[in-house]
Amino acid sequence: MASIDIVQVTKTFEKTTVIQDLSLTIRDGSFTVLVGPSGCGKTTLLRMIAGLDPQTSGSVIIGGTDVSRRPPGQRGVAMVFQNYALYPTMTVRENIEFGLKNNKVGKAERKALVETISETVGLQPYLDRKPATLSGGQRQRVALARAMVKKPSVFLMDEPLSNLDAKLRAQMRLELIELHKKLGTTFVYVTHDQVEAMSMADTIVLMNRGMIQQEASPEEMYRRPSNLFTAQFIGVPPMNVNGLGEGGIAFGFRPEHAILSLYPVAADFRAEGTIVTREMLGSETLYQIREQGRSYMVKSMDDSFAVGQQVHLGVGAGRLYFFDRDGRRMDEGHPEHRACLGMLRGHAHA
Repeated sequence: MASIDIVQVTKTFEKTTVIQDLSLTIRDGSFTVLVGPSGCGKTTLLRMIAGLDPQTSGSVIIGGTDVSRRPPGQRGVAMVFQNYALYPTMTVRENIEFGLKNNKVGKAERKALVETISETVGLQPYLDRKPATLSGGQRQRVALARAMVKKPSVFLMDEPLSNLDAKLRAQMRLELIELHKKLGTTFVYVTHDQVEAMSMADTIVLMNRGMIQQEASPEEMYRRPSNLFTAQFIGVPPMNVNGLGEGGIAFGFRPEHAILSLYPVAADFRAEGTIVTREMLGSETLYQIREQGRSYMVKSMDDSFAVGQQVHLGVGAGRLYFFDRDGRRMDEGHPEHRACLGMLRGHAHA
């Protein structure tokens, strides 16, 4: 196991700076997920940790050792890629032990290691099969086993589940969580899928345009987003956000925090509008409501409302978020918070 310290790292490709002066500490034994939109720099950061694309400046420290100038093979890390990168002509066993052979590990030790690792990831029945005969989930397990057999101090994973269908992705997420608990090793996982980030991570690092927007637990990031970008990136569907008066101040609320009714709702923020779309999500129903050019998404356990119906919605003060002119969330102690709440109540009662 090992912690990772990224110290004032910058990465430039030709004349384009992708990451500038970024610092981050990844705790020893954590399951840290780097998440953000395409092109935000998360994969670049992962590859710098691995040594595949060395940083332009700054330092990468793993387990207290500066590995900034070390090649990938000398960093004590193992990487699992999106495309698995398996050798098609080799059996599962040969794929797993390939790195061990290169490192001159003896035959008896190789066999013992392969047996142990394959049992951990459920591959024992498939050791003599070729990758082409395996399902996507089984191939992903082979890639994990090949990484595990190196006994790395850090696992680096670059969107490893993106090629799987939705059902298999959900299953593999659970398996990776269990594997992390078994190994107790530092996991750094890259994805653009916030559902993966929220369900797997103990720490999320949300990135945009090469900068960290927020670093927090999934619960903290969802309940207390530090800025507008986080508020609108995390959550399915994202937070409802609208302008409030002049000067760039905004307010928002989560779709599941609104009360929907055929009658006026006693709440700090109130609105009335028409249901324009209705999506059944199983136990919940998602409604889109339009009111004087504004649109709100509301997620409700009540599926009795219909498209075209005129409805009222309400949100209590404790469920409302306010953001300043720079997009930073105002907490309740912020001098403008009370004034914003007063403005919103005025809108609701108008």
